[in-house]
Amino acid sequence: MPLLRTSLLMSEPAGTLESLDELFALAKAMEVEAANRYSALAADMRLQNKGALAEVFAHLAAAEREHVDSVTRWSQLRRGKAPDPALVRWEAPETFDAETAREIGTSRLTTPYRALAMAVRNEERAFAFWSYVAAYSKDSEIKQAAEAMAREELGHVSTLRKERRRAYHKEHDEAEGSERGQAAMMQIDARPLELRLAAQLADLARDLVGAAAAHTRELVEETMQMSKKTEGIGKFPASLEQQDAETISETLVDAYLESAESSDDQTRVVLLQGLAEKAIARLAWLRSLTTA
Repeated sequence: MPLLRTSLLMSEPAGTLESLDELFALAKAMEVEAANRYSALAADMRLQNKGALAEVFAHLAAAEREHVDSVTRWSQLRRGKAPDPALVRWEAPETFDAETAREIGTSRLTTPYRALAMAVRNEERAFAFWSYVAAYSKDSEIKQAAEAMAREELGHVSTLRKERRRAYHKEHDEAEGSERGQAAMMQIDARPLELRLAAQLADLARDLVGAAAAHTRELVEETMQMSKKTEGIGKFPASLEQQDAETISETLVDAYLESAESSDDQTRVVLLQGLAEKAIARLAWLRSLTTA
């Protein structure tokens, strides 16, 4: 349990459950929160004209609402009444990965597979939470109910993992087909993308003033230095050079991270990780300017 708690839960529970009524109230609150967050993501995807992703998040929201109904029925069966929100005395550990959700909501590279991967992680955290409650509860009735809740969450994990595998294979097959169809197209490595990004940042700096302009000019210099280290890293369609700065920047982040994960040369791994760190900070800056 300590390993499970450390690896999955973002923080330990802030209190203990004193009754089944509290358990059902908290369980319902957690499911409602997840349903609302997935619904919000679905709405964001529709506004961005990302129909496939909107459908994925709408499906996840509907599944969470079914979980809400399941908890309500269980409470009525065991306690003769629906869960009472007023009995939620303390906030449960964050099982929904809000940071990843925000990134997915703004990313131009988000896919159904990535969205489902986040959902799997969320359900794993919920499973870890109820496992924690069961392990540390001194009340046998609460322990048994928490164990049942953990088994329910584990079932959700299994279902989502299957959906994630299907999404992965679909995207993989589509990518292979695209690669075969575009085999004759020109490909480039990361270096020309870094150079193109430096030019875009320079253009951006001219439209800014004060500290924002100064920092963007610093990023131009840093990007030029990075370009000298990126020859031979990644394979991208030449058309990517025509994309906007944020899309190029995000693509480079993924390329450096993936290359670092797949390399067994420690010197190269250190180089790629350093590039990834700089690229992540650069992407965050570009996104902050877009938000502003």
